[in-house]
Order: sequence, then structure tokens, then C-alpha cells
Amino acid sequence: MPVLISDTNIIIDLEEGHILKELFSLPFSFAVPDILYFEELENSHEYLLDYGLLLQELSIHSLKEVTTIIEKYPKPSRNDCFALMLAKQEQCPLLTGDEDLRSAAREEGVACMGTLWVVEHMVQYDIITKKTAFNAYQEMKNHKRRLPWNDAFNRLEALATQ
Repeated sequence: MPVLISDTNIIIDLEEGHILKELFSLPFSFAVPDILYFEELENSHEYLLDYGLLLQELSIHSLKEVTTIIEKYPKPSRNDCFALMLAKQEQCPLLTGDEDLRSAAREEGVACMGTLWVVEHMVQYDIITKKTAFNAYQEMKNHKRRLPWNDAFNRLEALATQ
């Protein structure tokens, strides 16, 4: 099963949309760097491990290289740089909505997908309905999540007509 490395903002988007558990029904495995989990998710999202979230470690080589990544790209957070480095190490796509992290990933040759991609795949795999996806987007918007809202609703509408 293909592995996708996630940062925390994707998890928060889906949680605000009340479709986080459904993420783990997609035909992918989802992982985060262990340090990101322990620093950002463990206290209030420990249930993610029960859902199937995988924790992965950076190799010694990657730990050394992440210092360079952090210096080269000062805008993404330190933990975001760990996620980028893990995706690079594992040669996996990165799930993020953070534009600074996306830009760094592009420069590092790491494929990126975001919340819209995840939600659209949930619909395409019949994990959620289009109506549930619309409602999830509305909840995310109500909780001030930063997504390209016109694109989100238009792309979902286009799925509805396929």
C-alpha cells in the first residue's frame, strides 16, 4: 500500500471537517515523523495511532540533512521540515496545505498533495458522499481553515457531474 507523509495541517483540516477517521479508509498508509507526532499530536490526537497513523523515524543521514533544509527554507516550521525530509527519505508524496512547505517540497523534488486531493479521493473511492464532502468543506471554512475555497467547491461540483 502506498505511503503518504502528512504534516499536521491536513490532519487539522480533516478533523475540523469531521472526516478525519475516513482518511484511513483510503487505499494508502499515512505516516508522520515520530518527532512531529510527539511534539504536536500526541497530547490531543493520540487516537490517530488507533486509526492507523504510522510513525516513522528519520535516518541519521536525513537528520543531518534536515538541518540544511531548515536553514534553506526558513518559513516552514521545524516539524514541517521533518515531514518534508521524511517524504524525501522515503520517496513518498507529502500531504500539506502549507504553501511555504509546498514550495520547499517542489524545490526538493517531492510531490505534494493537499486537503482538496484527499477529500476528492474520499469521494472517488465512495468513502464519503459528495454532500458529506460539501459539508466538511463548510465546517472547515467555518473554522477558518485556509483553503482555496472557490477551487474546493468548484472541483467538488465538477466531481458531481462526472
